This record gives sequence, structure tokens and C-alpha cells, in this order.
Amino acid sequence: MTETSGFLERPDGERLAWRRVAGQGPTILWVGGWRSDMGGTKSRALAEAALAQGWSYLRYDHFAHGASSGDWHAATIGRWREDLIALIDGIDGPIVLVGSSMGGWVAGLAAVARPRRVSALVLIAPAADFAHRLMWPNLSDQARHDIMQTGVHTVTDDFDGPYDLTRTFFDDARNWSLLDGPVAIQVPVRILQGQLDEPVPWRHALALAEGIESDDVVFSLIKDGDHRLSRPQDLERLIQVVGEARGL
Repeated sequence: MTETSGFLERPDGERLAWRRVAGQGPTILWVGGWRSDMGGTKSRALAEAALAQGWSYLRYDHFAHGASSGDWHAATIGRWREDLIALIDGIDGPIVLVGSSMGGWVAGLAAVARPRRVSALVLIAPAADFAHRLMWPNLSDQARHDIMQTGVHTVTDDFDGPYDLTRTFFDDARNWSLLDGPVAIQVPVRILQGQLDEPVPWRHALALAEGIESDDVVFSLIKDGDHRLSRPQDLERLIQVVGEARGL
């Protein structure tokens, strides 16, 4: 068994890069985080598990991320949601969405949109509504002024280099809130959350767990865990939870 790669062609000419293990059972679909790509530690660990255990597994890069095409200035939650739904629609059989950080928000939105296709969700530090509930309030006055007046602010102190925050992104994000009311997800949900997570405080993730309508929601608080949850013991826990989610 090997992992193959390719691109999903989108109607507007953009392309989503993907890698796939053609195994058995529900397809595990990895949904990455903010400015991350499918070569990250957790997505690779799941690919290795899929190859070893014969799982069906798909990972991909969001629009304007990694090997996918797209203009970052046009990147929005709505666009990423639409792309994930297109991937779901192109897969046969049940799907287990595994969303990390921002990917947890996008996965939740897709699960609401495709309730009959998604059989379970595994969310790692899910950053639902992070744009307007976590990021915007923590921006400097100057950054917020730039975004509102000129439409863009350049972040220069981030670990992955300078990038722009756009008004388009923040305006669109408010259209896709999950935490304003009940979250219409009825399938089993498993959430892994580090108590030491600074970008996504554990109480923020817990609010999502409380809002999900499904009665089968398990929230696991990892007391010494940070946002990445990429230590060997974290990866082992993730693989175990994803393996269990395949049978739910």
C-alpha cells in the first residue's frame, strides 16, 4: 500500500493538492489549521498509521496553503468550507473528519452542511470562530485600524514569516459562526484539547463541545498539553482516538 498524490480542480481554476491512502473502511479526512500544510507532524502521523493499518485516508492543503493554488488575500473561512465540502462530495462512503485548530472550525461547518456523509468528527484544539472571537480582540489598535481603513495589515512577528490579515477574511468569518447557538452536528465527536493551549484556550474549545447537539461528545483535557499536541504521546493518543472513531 502506498500514498498517492494529485489535485482537485475547482470550478474557478484553482487546485487543491492532496495525498491519499486507498485503504478500507470510512475515509479519514484531515483538515489542517491556519497557515499549516499537509506535511505537518499530525497529518503525517495519521498517514503512517493509515499505511500500517490499512485505513482509507486523505489529507490536503487548503486554498492558498502549501502546494495548493490561490491568492492569500482571497482566502476566507467560507472558501475553505466550500473546498472541504467539494472534497467530501468526491469521496464514496462515510467520512471521519479530523480537524486541527482552524481545521476544527472548517470541519464543523462541513459536518453541518453534509450531515449524511460525515460519520464522526475528531477535533484537535478546535478554533471555532477564532477570527472574530480570539484573533480580532487581541490585535493592536493600529492593526485593527489598518484592516478597517486600508483592508489589510501585515503581520511581521509570526513564526512563519510576514503575511497579511485582510478585512475580507474578518468580514467573511462572521458569516460562519458556530458558537452563536446550537451546533447542528448529531454524530459522535471527540475533542482533544491541551490545558496549556494559549492560541485556543481550553474553555473556548469546551464551549464548542457544549454547543454541539450530539449526545455522544467526549472532551479530553490534556493537562500538560499545548496547542500543537504533537509530542509522541499526543500522536499516539490521536491515532488511537481516530481508530476508535472509524468504528462509531
